[in-house]
Amino acid sequence: MRIDKLLAHSGLGTRKEVKKLLKTKIVEVNDAIVTDPKTHVDPDTDKVTVGGEPIDYQEFVYFMMHKPQGVISATEDEMHDTVLDLLEPNDSMQEPHPVGRLDIDTEGLLILTNDGRLTHRLLSPKRHVDKVYYVEVEGLLTEGDIDVFKQGVVLDDDYETMPAELTILETDQDSHRSIAELTIREGKFHQVKRMMAAVGKRVVYLKRVSMGPIELDSSLELGSYRELTNDEINLLKEV
Repeated sequence: MRIDKLLAHSGLGTRKEVKKLLKTKIVEVNDAIVTDPKTHVDPDTDKVTVGGEPIDYQEFVYFMMHKPQGVISATEDEMHDTVLDLLEPNDSMQEPHPVGRLDIDTEGLLILTNDGRLTHRLLSPKRHVDKVYYVEVEGLLTEGDIDVFKQGVVLDDDYETMPAELTILETDQDSHRSIAELTIREGKFHQVKRMMAAVGKRVVYLKRVSMGPIELDSSLELGSYRELTNDEINLLKEV
């Protein structure tokens, strides 16, 4: 790994800022001053210090975010704020990406990481990772809807979804609205909204509450995030 990448990922600045830092001759690798940003180092075996302080390099980062409405699940966008804009500078320098997507008007659990292998595992169609949503709809959900979801729903493009688990939490005759929990094992475009539309309901609020073994931390406010615990990371790697 190049020394400038290691320092940038360790929160010492952008690549441009790190190059300036190297010119100050306070960066040492194995007690030797390094000024060339292209210098290769092994973070597992080489001792890297800045101003005499050791650098504790972390190759991968794992974050849980409570995504708010109004931001998109992408690394960059010309029109909208992205979930990366909600990260602290030192965390965004680690170049994490969202694992999957949540629509701009959907809230809830979003995992961000720079571990590409883990991302592939979680999103692989072969693994069928559960994703659980809390959903409010216009229309009264019925036992018949539960049966339809259990068999798989035919969407507007004739795609038939995998069987899904619909649990009706509440129905209100007066407002003609329902609240439910929905578990799906795919990630098609606008899937929850399209599944509800297929049974004549319109989603008015949607929130992802879990993905695989990871549940949204109830203490996380909208727009906030935290690092995953080691136990949570290990659970994800077992998926």
